[in-house]
Amino acid sequence: MLVEAINDEYKARATYKNVIEHFGDVRPFTNIVEAEGRHVSALLVLFAKYGVEVPEDTWDSRVQTPQSITEACKVGVEAEIENVKMYDRLLAFTDDYPDIREIFIELQSASKERHLPAFERCAQRGA
Repeated sequence: MLVEAINDEYKARATYKNVIEHFGDVRPFTNIVEAEGRHVSALLVLFAKYGVEVPEDTWDSRVQTPQSITEACKVGVEAEIENVKMYDRLLAFTDDYPDIREIFIELQSASKERHLPAFERCAQRGA
């Protein structure tokens, strides 16, 4: 579950970095890409604690560039919806790991309560 979570966070971070590289310092991408880095850092603490090998982050070369900022915002909406669903599913496996559960809940909350609404506003305004 840690590997799946970190790969999803890597993917989000790479996607949002890609948007910034192609369209400049555009909000909400500039704020959220930093948050994704913090999410990765929180997960890395768990990898160290449980002695799990950290997968290599290869997402920078695997994400596609959207055609516009509006499209990028829509991609962000979908990514955050999928992130929330992933944590819903993974939380079912955390009963014996309260520390992992706590971090997963925090990361899911950030996606649901902050990132998703920011991307929805971005998509609605068309940039």
